[in-house]
Amino acid sequence: MLRDPATHSEFVARHIGPSEDDQRAMLAAIGVSSLDALVREVVPGNILSEAPYLDLPGPRGEVEALADLKVVAARNQVLRSYIGQGYYGTYVPHVILRNILENPAWYTAYTPYQPEISQGRLEALLMFQTMVTDLTGLDIANSSLLDEATAAAEAMTLARRVSRAKSSQFFVSRHVHPQTQEVVRTRAAGLGITVVVGDEAQGLPECFGVLLQYPHSLGGVSDYRALVEQAHQSGALVAVATDLLALALLTPPGRWGADIAVGSAQRFGVPM
Repeated sequence: MLRDPATHSEFVARHIGPSEDDQRAMLAAIGVSSLDALVREVVPGNILSEAPYLDLPGPRGEVEALADLKVVAARNQVLRSYIGQGYYGTYVPHVILRNILENPAWYTAYTPYQPEISQGRLEALLMFQTMVTDLTGLDIANSSLLDEATAAAEAMTLARRVSRAKSSQFFVSRHVHPQTQEVVRTRAAGLGITVVVGDEAQGLPECFGVLLQYPHSLGGVSDYRALVEQAHQSGALVAVATDLLALALLTPPGRWGADIAVGSAQRFGVPM
């Protein structure tokens, strides 16, 4: 019989949870006598069950469970979404889904240990970055940030570090997605940056950077060449939050002078 490893008790303490002594100390700190008493104080009485166990049916096999789930899923109604503002339905042809996105070559092309698996991931990221540079018309792409709003906030801080302008103001077009505006405001609050939201058609205030939406949050497409030239003359950098899939048809931001481009890769087939 194998003897327990010397660190067995330490492993349990790290991964199983607090010990009985820890639990008693924590309960005393919040002023309750037991976990049951804590539950009774926290959980509303109308949903708290005093039964010793849940009266659940017996286990089901995988095939039965999947069949039941399909019956439930069939009750869903798939309706057309008119939310817009960066949230769009997607469809990926199965030939692309299987041969590119689900291609096992990304994760089985090498012997199955971490350094070699990482090579497949790096290859996929390199192809993603190359596609992004082609679509945006810019020289460099990262891979990548959490979402479009976070990327827009990072574009603001990048412009702040690089811009020659003395102003502490960052101009955000009123056509930028509202969720992006909120994240930019939140990030700017702790950095001493003043966010000015307005209509770029009325001219730009003194600022170190500009954030535009291309296409607009509600679908409009504008020609920003003159605006970008005006911003550059004052030392400001221009960031563009864009629909990457739309850039397959629209003129890439890099072609009309944008310094930074961000966008959500959700448009490449990730469902809402």
